[in-house]
Formats: sequence, C-alpha cells, structure tokens
Amino acid sequence: MTQEKRYWYNVKTGEVEDGPQSFSTDRIGPFATRDEAANALATYEKRNRAWDEEDEAEDDW
Repeated sequence: MTQEKRYWYNVKTGEVEDGPQSFSTDRIGPFATRDEAANALATYEKRNRAWDEEDEAEDDW
C-alpha cells in the first residue's frame, strides 16, 4: 500500500513542507498539492470569512 504524497504549510517560516517536517503547532495541512499548501493562508481566510457570514445570517433570523 503506497501513501499519497502530502504537503504542509509552515506558518512560522512561510514555507511549504514536503511531508511533515516541523512541529505540528507550526504547520497546517495536509494538502494534496504543493500549490494548495502554498495558498493555505488564503484558503483558510476565505473559509473563515464564509463561516463568519454564515454565523451572522443564522443570528439574524
């Protein structure tokens, strides 16, 4: 059984890791591609914004 290659984004260094290389508290992921990992912060920001908007909509009804 082969494992798929995974990538992580290191929030401390701003670098993409080819496999988990740093402390888990310093990285987010895993991601399927290097590009997804490189854009991790933008992806997380977009998701958080959507969740915030969803919460606000639920509060309004």
